[in-house]
Amino acid sequence: MPGSPMKIVVATEKPFSKRAVEGMAAIVREAGHSCVWLEKYTSADELKAAVADADALIVRSDRVTAEVIAAAPRLRVVVRAGAGYDNLDLAACTERGIVAMNTPGQNANAVAELAVAMMIFMARNRFTQGTGSEVCGKRLGIHAYGHVGQIVARYGRALGMEVSACDPFITDTAVFDRDGVKRVSSPAELYRNSDYLSLHLPATAETRGSIGYDLFVSMPPGATLVNTARKEVIDEAGLAKAMTERPDLKYITDIAPDTAPELAEKFGTRFFATPKKMGAETEEANINAGLAAARQIVSFFRDGTAEFQVNR
Repeated sequence: MPGSPMKIVVATEKPFSKRAVEGMAAIVREAGHSCVWLEKYTSADELKAAVADADALIVRSDRVTAEVIAAAPRLRVVVRAGAGYDNLDLAACTERGIVAMNTPGQNANAVAELAVAMMIFMARNRFTQGTGSEVCGKRLGIHAYGHVGQIVARYGRALGMEVSACDPFITDTAVFDRDGVKRVSSPAELYRNSDYLSLHLPATAETRGSIGYDLFVSMPPGATLVNTARKEVIDEAGLAKAMTERPDLKYITDIAPDTAPELAEKFGTRFFATPKKMGAETEEANINAGLAAARQIVSFFRDGTAEFQVNR
């Protein structure tokens, strides 16, 4: 019942920062609940043991599987501290009546800054010898115009880029007009007219493997595809085929493909993958997402608020 003390488990293989931990603990404590931390764990069994008597769970990129949910008979809510939530088994949550939430927008600026840095990194030949180019005056396409995409658009405009975006789920043209962004009706048109394409699609049944040969090979001469979203949306075989046929195309990603070693060997400086996923790896994003997750759980137990629920 609202007001009853609840046990909240924060399970993170990659721990929150010290400031995030302190802030989250204070939010939970002030609401009259208790918080238990499971950090740098190495097996699913440790996670299952930790949630055995948990009422709520906060994770980062940790996998909340059906087995984990089955091990938590009291669990009522799980929050992914971040935007993407493909690490949560939504079907299992729904079957148990567990509310699953994310914290959209909390790490958006961190990811957007990285996307822009990646464009400049590739434009300058990965800071190796040779003449690079400037992004000013180039055409920037944004595939999916959510929190991150909108910030990338504003930064792109500030750098003097001509910005277009495609997102079939946003029907209000004022969202695009506000940012001085041209709305494009189809991915095919967007890719065909973008010197830089910043990808922000979630990994869903509809999007997995959807970015491949046809879209990539249609891009203008010297184009660069930038992926700070999910590796699953890329058709790696199609990507490799396009880069083989078009020695001017470049691909940079914050999520290493399964075939990263082969791509690096074959395409050299035209391909780059960060050593680990860096999009949300800033202190500010870490703090923002952690505090948001704690507040959402407190609100859920106080008055049933589930504004950012991602399952039904």
